Parts: sequence; structure tokens; C-alpha cells
Amino acid sequence: MRFDILTLFPGICRPPLEHSILGRAASAGHVSFGVHDIRDHGRGRHRVVDDTPYGGGSGMVMRVDVIDEALQEVWQPTSHVVLMAPTGRPFRQADARRLAAKPHVVLVCGHYEGVDGRVAAHLVDEVLSIGDYVLTGGELAAVVICDAVARLVPGVLGNAGSLEEESFEHGLLEAPAYTRPFEYRDWSVPEVLRSGHHARIAAWRKAQSEALTQAVRPDLWAEYARKEVSNPSTRQKEPAGVVDMAAPSE
Repeated sequence: MRFDILTLFPGICRPPLEHSILGRAASAGHVSFGVHDIRDHGRGRHRVVDDTPYGGGSGMVMRVDVIDEALQEVWQPTSHVVLMAPTGRPFRQADARRLAAKPHVVLVCGHYEGVDGRVAAHLVDEVLSIGDYVLTGGELAAVVICDAVARLVPGVLGNAGSLEEESFEHGLLEAPAYTRPFEYRDWSVPEVLRSGHHARIAAWRKAQSEALTQAVRPDLWAEYARKEVSNPSTRQKEPAGVVDMAAPSE
């Protein structure tokens, strides 16, 4: 799978893509990353990429012609082009799965006061946002999407089965995880996790996921509960309480 990022600040994007899982995946040939400087297509001796907005207003707006030329350098018939902007649809795990099936994803990073509206209307396939807040540019958001999508590409993760247990995969947050030492400052790992009883462990994790989701993400819980009610075959009992990890086990 190929990712290309179009940005005014390539130095922000490159380092995260060269380390850890993403770096190893690129070295192994499972994914590849390209980072391209939009300013290479700027106008005039000073490589101007923006201008004042029509109709007045504060800030500067990135030019549609400059972005179009930058896109033409990387675009292919199989490309799926995404503009990163706070006005976009919220990026979710389902979007990560959808984009992971694409052979080529191009991420366009806005900056300054934004980009010319004709970019969203005519040059990209969709506009995405990673949250209800405003960043100084789309670079960090683009890297977040690369990370979320690339790890779903076959071969990128050593244990592909772990994807099934992660937060959001089944509409719930992931249950707490524990490892050695079993006792630390009077805080104990729940005994059920050392029981070796796989059915009990699975039931415990499911109950913890439900309780955690209900407590901290009522929006996710409402959607999950709605689906459970509409599908009686998967209906569960009320979730057990979340384990208090700061309290000693009895």
C-alpha cells in the first residue's frame, strides 16, 4: 500500500513514518510513504502558495492551482485523495479499515487559514478530521491516519489476531490489560486472568469492555446497546463494574 502526503512542512511528517512499526513495515515492503513539498509548486521567485481570501477575512488561504499541480505529480487512477481539515467528517476505525483496502491514499494537508474551497469540491474524494479541535496544520492529522490505516495492512503487525481485541473493533473500548509483577504496591492483577479458564477470561474481558465504554464513552455505548437490542441473539447481561486498578485486591 502506498501513502503520499502533500504538505508545506515535510519535516513534520517524515520522522514518525520512519520509526517503530511504520518504519519496519516500510523497510519490509508492506507499505511505502512519500512526503512531498507543496511549495515546490508555488508561484514566482518566492514560491508563493497562498493569498488573501475573496470577500475579506483574516489569514491567508492556500491556492487551488498550487495544490492541483502538487496532486498531479502523485495522482494515479487508483488514488484515493483525502483533505485533512477540521470541517471534515470525523475519522473513525471504520474509516481506517475502509482506507486500508485502498492501494494508494493521498493526504493533502491544509495550513494557514485553510485551503481554497475548490479543493474540497473538485480535487479530493473526501474530507476528514481527527477531532473537534483546530490544529495549526493538517500534518499531524495526516500522520495519525497513516498510522491507523497502515497497521491494518496485512503483514504490518506481527500478530494480526490482536486487531480483533482492540478498542472500537466491536463497538467497545478494550478491556484493561495486565502483566508481571502480579503484586505491586498492594495492587493485584485480577485472579480470573491467572485462572487458565478461557471462557471465564473472555466473559470477564467482555464485561470490562462494556463497563468501561459505558463509563467513559456514553456515545459509543448508546450505539452498541442499540445494536444489541436489535439483535437478541447477541444480547448480554448488564456489564459488571470496572476493576479499580488503584485499589488492592481482596
